[in-house]
Amino acid sequence: MRSINYSVVTKYKYLSNGIENVCSGICIEEEVFNIKKIVFFDLDGTILNEDKVIPESTKGAIHLLQEKGIYTVISTGRVPQMFDWILDELNIDSYVYINGQYVVFEGKEIYSNPMDPNMLHDITRLAISKGHAVGYCNHQYVTACKKDHEFITTSFNRLKMDYPLVDPNFYQHSPVYQGHLYCEDQDQQTYETSYPGYNFVRWDNCAADILPKGCSKAIGIQKMLEATGIDVENSYAFGDGLNDLEMLEMVGTGIAMGNAVDEAKAVADYVTTSCSNDGIWNGLVSLGLLKKDLKVRIPI
Repeated sequence: MRSINYSVVTKYKYLSNGIENVCSGICIEEEVFNIKKIVFFDLDGTILNEDKVIPESTKGAIHLLQEKGIYTVISTGRVPQMFDWILDELNIDSYVYINGQYVVFEGKEIYSNPMDPNMLHDITRLAISKGHAVGYCNHQYVTACKKDHEFITTSFNRLKMDYPLVDPNFYQHSPVYQGHLYCEDQDQQTYETSYPGYNFVRWDNCAADILPKGCSKAIGIQKMLEATGIDVENSYAFGDGLNDLEMLEMVGTGIAMGNAVDEAKAVADYVTTSCSNDGIWNGLVSLGLLKKDLKVRIPI
């Protein structure tokens, strides 16, 4: 059943052909009743461009989805300390984070899966003995086992973030949902052999996420679909990295960014343009979730 929804739109910035206008008007949109939809967005390389900035077209697209009653959810390997400003800027209060190990829906925790502290103790000792380092992610922030480690500094600089807090015993007194291994790619095989029950997923030349096998963003997304009662066929996800593969395969429609790794493009249903080239906007239009003739509206 379709219905026309009339709503007054005031004080919006309309971006069209590079010209900005502020105006008021009537927004007429077509809605499908009784069909809930949800869109999951990765952060780095998807919502955030290479300069760690949210493109204006992405801001407008997410705002329009929210106006249409479509759930918008962050799905990331980060912890809230690393993306709380994004939640505020995009008015989002639901997120699958730490690669599916912790899930919040409308501000409330609905799922968490802490790691084995004995494994974390063991891998920390191994990493230190090899001149590497380990980080620990709880449900709020990241800590590190060593201070002033070259690989931690390099990887966090690329994220444009400060060095994390240092607490080598963090896993002994706080739940940890994901580890970070700070080593170069060629040294990762040693850890994969030593810990066959865990996945090491690269997110930087000097860093990889540590997750129990079987854990991924897809698990967290499944928990959120159960909580919302949304059918998987009405779920969508945008991603670009190796930690997005399971997510892109699991949802009803997976969209890889134009700047995505080849593995993500291979499993996705669609490939949109790059993040910096209006990839989110173009992808949503291609899926029919937004209309091509709508102008991007940014609240001001």
